[in-house]
Amino acid sequence: MKVNLVYFLCIFAILTPASASAESIVPTISAISELAKALIVEKVSAPDNARVSITPQIVDARMLPSQCSSPINIEMASDREISRNNTLKVSCDTQDLAYPWQIYISVRVDILFPVVVSTETLAPGELISPSQVEVRYIEQNSLRGAEFDDPNKLAGVRVKRRVAKNSPILSNNLCFVCKNDSVSIHVHSNSFELKTAGEALQDGNKGDRIRIKNSSSNKELDAIVTGIGEVEVRM
Repeated sequence: MKVNLVYFLCIFAILTPASASAESIVPTISAISELAKALIVEKVSAPDNARVSITPQIVDARMLPSQCSSPINIEMASDREISRNNTLKVSCDTQDLAYPWQIYISVRVDILFPVVVSTETLAPGELISPSQVEVRYIEQNSLRGAEFDDPNKLAGVRVKRRVAKNSPILSNNLCFVCKNDSVSIHVHSNSFELKTAGEALQDGNKGDRIRIKNSSSNKELDAIVTGIGEVEVRM
């Protein structure tokens, strides 16, 4: 009797369709949106200091099947790298249709970088104070490549061109060393190192090469701007 019962259960398991034991899935707009975001997060590449904003297209609920008999599958519609606008394919098996259900949705991906912006209008000749600037995140396609990402590095820097309120501060708006400014000159060579005073003959930002004049010798030299009012000369 025990053997007959086992035999009966085996036959029942073989004859029972797999779909009968599988739970149906009701596709929802929120579920598709989360799956789309997860796929983009898996594939997108962004620097550590950037923020990624992912905005899936809002799907019309009337386009969704009443039930899926398989998990919802989501994949890129093409093999190209993640860009600002992307197309994803969403699909599943459904008992309502004789073929797999599928739709295509668009997903916008914005990569934003920290940028120092002014909190008030800055006038030429003004020295920037910490209260006049802050960091905001701006989409990479709006960047010019001349922005700053650390407001602490701009404290005390002189404004040479007007900066409107809420605008990114660009390197050509400023001068760490301005023409006719007194500068500290650090002279380096293999055998000695000294510090002297001089005058800037050009505007310059950190890393720029400018002409300066040594106040002691009146000799003109090329120097690298290293900070606010500071330059370096290598002999």
